[in-house]
Amino acid sequence: MPVSLGLAIYFIIWWITLFAVLPIGVRTQQEEGEVVPGTAESAPTEPRLAFKAGLTTAIATAIFVAVYLAITRGLIDIGR
Repeated sequence: MPVSLGLAIYFIIWWITLFAVLPIGVRTQQEEGEVVPGTAESAPTEPRLAFKAGLTTAIATAIFVAVYLAITRGLIDIGR
């Protein structure tokens, strides 16, 4: 598998995983009872983006390794 294809596949897996991880543990301002004036009640109070980026990277890497092994062992044909 060419490096550029591997990077493209990893990026797509990472991006999809990010959208699955973002809602984990989110508490809104309304749930906390402290709505900051000028913001939506549904805005998160503590988004923890660095933690979620790290978690996304770990999960995406595990998924990518599985996909890479499946491609290199011929279980998935990428049309080469």
